[in-house]
Amino acid sequence: DQFPFSRQVQSACDTLKLGASRLTGKDAPKHDDSEETIAQLRERVRATIGYLDGFGEKDFADAATRSITQPRWEGKTMTGADYFREHVQPNFYFHLTTAYALLRQSGVPIGKRDYLGTLTQHAPK
Repeated sequence: DQFPFSRQVQSACDTLKLGASRLTGKDAPKHDDSEETIAQLRERVRATIGYLDGFGEKDFADAATRSITQPRWEGKTMTGADYFREHVQPNFYFHLTTAYALLRQSGVPIGKRDYLGTLTQHAPK
């Protein structure tokens, strides 16, 4: 069986890769959602980051005004800017936060700093 947080990691990755795909018009890689180990989930995250690293600023030049749709929206559309702000960001953080909470509940020793990551801090001038 999958870990209770596998689906959340998969969904967070899918949100990012499909978001970038829809905003740029480029095809996203397909994953079969079969990860059953931490190592496989880490590879899924690495593959998603690798896909995202392939984009440059030019790829997103018209993203804000691009018309975005998906089958479950039943023909409705959003601008790229609204899609990113109202769908991609909150959906990603929902799944990320849920996975984080499930990991903690399962006894994985992670804390707030693991969730926040490295902060960009500067010494006072």
